[in-house]
Formats: sequence, structure tokens, C-alpha cells
Amino acid sequence: MSARVNFPPVIFGSTALGNIYEEIPYATKLAIVRECVNNAPGGTVMFDSAGKYGAGLALEVLGQCLEEMGVPPENVIISNKLAWYRIPLSGPEPTFEPGVWHNLKHDAVQKISYQGILDCYEQGNELLGKYKTQTASVHDPDEYLAAATDKADDNRRYQDILDAYKALQELKAAGKISSVGVGAKNWKSIQRIAQDVELDWVMIANSITVHSHPKPLLEFMAQLHSKGVAIINSAVFNGGFLVGRDFYNYKKVDPETEDGKAKYAWRAKFFELCAKHNVTPAEACFNFGFRIPGVNSVALSTSHPEKVKPNIAMATCEVPVALWDDMKANALLEEDYLINNL
Repeated sequence: MSARVNFPPVIFGSTALGNIYEEIPYATKLAIVRECVNNAPGGTVMFDSAGKYGAGLALEVLGQCLEEMGVPPENVIISNKLAWYRIPLSGPEPTFEPGVWHNLKHDAVQKISYQGILDCYEQGNELLGKYKTQTASVHDPDEYLAAATDKADDNRRYQDILDAYKALQELKAAGKISSVGVGAKNWKSIQRIAQDVELDWVMIANSITVHSHPKPLLEFMAQLHSKGVAIINSAVFNGGFLVGRDFYNYKKVDPETEDGKAKYAWRAKFFELCAKHNVTPAEACFNFGFRIPGVNSVALSTSHPEKVKPNIAMATCEVPVALWDDMKANALLEEDYLINNL
């Protein structure tokens, strides 16, 4: 079944515009946006952003860059993940995710509710300037649910999420946004929400990678695909670990633990097989994440303008099937994973 939405094959993340991990100059941010616009596959550029990214800074900078470049609003798609609302900064750094965002001038608070999502939507459009949110979702509902203290609190929080989606569906019915989605790191929260909310798309982060592709998730993705729900695969490097960094899903891997030893051993063999087949680990990660049945788009992020074009090429390049055969033979892929999926 064809997807309900027609997103480009590559969607550009905007965390760097919000000063994630480091502050980068505005000129560099402008160069990143320019490279995304100029190299977008198919000519339509789509950005994924959120009020949480730099307490709205990413949205603000994205709008500024697009306007400075003279990009017509009809030539860009902006996906805004709603749940965080900008407020004044009262301390030396924001109260959310300390140490992650640098040199911010604002703080942000979480507002997951019917009115809260409407407030986040309106503020997001104000920050974007002449550009508007075309598609929207609730940001990190899995984290919101994980903070529940007991079953009653979980039920209350889940109702907050359903109320937030009621607001999004009303925005869609009014023609203010074209589609409604969900994005989460814990795919089981997406599965829970999909039972009660009619979704047009889902963004699965950190969960469906060359290292982690559990059969139940693949089966769930097949169900979504059969219903016409588009799937965006995000964070195909497991937070950078699969391409050489020391963080797996944003948590540092301890090589002294059994789990850490297993992860490093897996990666060492993965690197060896990639070299054997003349494929970079990044190319393998992108290709695997993009070729899974049901995946319509892959989301990419970078703080380096010169990496935008190569990243697009990696996401859409061909990787020899022999690599996947070798990985299966070396137990690097799940035992029941079908090579012909790729």
C-alpha cells in the first residue's frame, strides 16, 4: 500500500542549529542549510526540527537561514516535533538536558496536553518567521511515559498524549498542517500510540539499525507499511557508536562490562567486513537503515556543511549483497533476518 504522505528520501535534522554539544557560528549554520537546500534529493527539501532543540533556537535559526537564502515557503517542508515551549532562562544553563545544549539564551518546559501542544505549535510558527509547520508530532512521548511513577500516573500521562494528538488532528482537519506523526526512541511507545491514534507517519530513532533490528519491530513496521503509514528511520548509527564513537544511543559504552565488550567486538568485526567489501561503515549503516521494507525516508544530521552532500550519497548508495551475506555468516545480523529484505 502506498504511503499516506510523500516525504523526500532524505530528511535533514536540525539539532546543530540549536547548538547541540557545541555552539557553532551562524555562518556555519547558514552553510549547512544551504547545502541541504541545494542537494536535496528530488528538489524538495525537508527539515525535522523541534522546540526542544536549543529551546527553540533551531527553529529560529532555520527560519532565518531560509529567509536569508530567499527560499520560497512552498519549496520547503518543515516537520515540527511539539512538546517543549520556550521560556526565559533564569540560570546559567537550561533546566532540560543539562550539558547537551550550549550557550542558550532561553530555557524550555514540557507541555504535553491539548492546550500545551497548540501553544507549542503557535510558538513554533512564530520562531520560524515567514515559514510554517507543515507536519507535526508529539516529541518523545516514550520519555514522558517512562517518567511515570506508577500505573495511575502512566494512565494520566498517556491521556495527556492522546489529548495532544486530539489537538494535532484538529489542526490537520483545519488545514493548518498536512499530516500527523510520532517520533520516539522506544518503538514500543509508538506501537502503543498507533493503536489509538490515526498516524500518517512514524519516526523511529535508534531502534532499527544494522546492529539492532529485532524481529518484533520489523513485524510492526510491516504492519505500518500495510496500512500506508510512512516510516522515517532516524539515528542509524546508534548515536555514533557504529561509526567509531564511544557513545551507544547517547550513553557511553564501558568496554569493561560484558555488554560493552560485546558491542566493541561486534563493531570490530563489522569494520573488518566493511573493509573487505570496500564499503565504509557509514555507507553500510545508511544503506541498511534505508532499504528495510516500509522505510520511506532516512533522517540525517550534521554540524559540518561539507558532510551534507556525502551523507546524502551514502544514504542512497548501493551496497553489495555479499556484505550482508558475510555479516549473516558471522552472526552480526539477527538470526532470522532475511537477506533478501535488502
